[in-house]
Amino acid sequence: MAASDRMVLGPLVGSIDQGTSSSRFLVFNAKTAELLSHHQVEIQQKFPKEGWVEQDPKEILKSVHECVERTCEKLQQLNIDITNIKAIGVSNQRETTVVWDKTTGEPLYNAIVWLDLRTQSTVERLLKRIPGKNKAYFKFRTGLPLSTYFSAVKLRWLLDNVEEIRQAVDDGRAMFGTIDSWLIWSLTGGKNGGVHCTDVTNASRTMLFNIHSLEWDPELCQFFDIPMEILPKVRSSSEIYGLMVCLLKSGALTGVPISGCLGDQSAALVGQMCFQDGQAKNTYGTGCFLLCNTGQKSVFSEHGLLTTIAYKLGRDKPVCYALEGSVAIAGAVVRWLRDNLGIVKTSQEVEKLAAEVGTSYGCYFVPAFSGLYAPYWEPSARGIICGLTQFTNKNHIAFAALEAVCFQTREILDAINKDCGIPLNQLQVDGGMTNNKVLMQLQSDILCIPVVKPSMPETTALGAAMAAGAAEGVGIWSLNPGDLTAVTCERFEPQINPEESEYRYARWKKAVLKSMGWETSEAPSNGKPE
Repeated sequence: MAASDRMVLGPLVGSIDQGTSSSRFLVFNAKTAELLSHHQVEIQQKFPKEGWVEQDPKEILKSVHECVERTCEKLQQLNIDITNIKAIGVSNQRETTVVWDKTTGEPLYNAIVWLDLRTQSTVERLLKRIPGKNKAYFKFRTGLPLSTYFSAVKLRWLLDNVEEIRQAVDDGRAMFGTIDSWLIWSLTGGKNGGVHCTDVTNASRTMLFNIHSLEWDPELCQFFDIPMEILPKVRSSSEIYGLMVCLLKSGALTGVPISGCLGDQSAALVGQMCFQDGQAKNTYGTGCFLLCNTGQKSVFSEHGLLTTIAYKLGRDKPVCYALEGSVAIAGAVVRWLRDNLGIVKTSQEVEKLAAEVGTSYGCYFVPAFSGLYAPYWEPSARGIICGLTQFTNKNHIAFAALEAVCFQTREILDAINKDCGIPLNQLQVDGGMTNNKVLMQLQSDILCIPVVKPSMPETTALGAAMAAGAAEGVGIWSLNPGDLTAVTCERFEPQINPEESEYRYARWKKAVLKSMGWETSEAPSNGKPE
């Protein structure tokens, strides 16, 4: 390929997509939105005690370095000039909490992952200080119920239980951040002048952020007893935060601006081009997240949904809000079948097992491993498989696991339809699990509406790339509706009659009731792993 041929590609944008189960770096053509190359590294999750989920922040950072390095090598093999990468966006698993020492650059504890349940007793203690023990007490300020899910309670637990963190706070050495903050600080210099910031979408998941004033809320910080000086500066989702400090052995990408930052679910909303009030998408990753854009007004749910910030695509641009239905366990149930039960060796095998039977044969699987999130917010729930007979085999359990993902989505879609008043007539989907055709067909059957999947499923990374490329001072990606590339899609239409769908859904709801009230935080240790 001649140098002149390379020029045809024009400017490129890189996207760091740091998820719960893996890190990826993807490179897009800013003019056509075409994905040119990518690399992925799986991340280890640690479960030191029952209900605890941790990750090593240094492993996360190392995995991002490796992904960037490998993707750049792949681009060079394709004869693509990596100096054309003009901006980098970051999208990340939200809520996951990191505290590090700004003088050494070292984490002071493992990252506490969003799914982690250790803070249940912290939540119960905090609830006692709220009038009427009302979980929704801060809803109109934060959009969120008091739950183990959000960063403030994780940070409270760290301050209560980790001496090194308390000491670092006292010494003025501690920095708190969600994964985006940890990555941006590290990639822009770390202890040598790294930028300590976050964006409005990630800040809105901490429970310390006022979603109307778009500032850290002093009263919330006081309630959780969080020192405000450890918090990152809150910026828009699309602006230059800082410049990459030498990452690659070759010195490539040094000086490239990091100019886009969105929590993964907001990034997917942008990547799916859901810029209009009422447009929605569902992402199937470790968990499952349905977001519906509500425009410049924040809508508060009567049916267990969260109010969250969708995006703010520039310092002077308006903030847009979304209603969100969050399901803790989606792809994680497939990983559990693989890693814990060992009934499959690869995630892809689950689709094959399910397809062989085409039914769960009356078996229902409620994967409430981390309690139930939307619309129930029931931390006492635990996973159950019910309706078992001597006929049930691993194929039926695989099918029931996929069906569980679809039923959970149906519960959220019902809630969104009730809150918005206008039923969605189709569902836009993305995320790793959408490659599973059995799942996509099941989803359409259970929702009784078409499911629409873009042919390029990497919408989370695309959203972060769009925000980075559109930033002031970069300006290589236009977000004007007329300039956005039309996306080719695959459609799945309902193939069963609505009566059968309703019958199965009613049985699912019965199973959900049986999963509730299982766990109490007062239980004796009864030999739980220490």
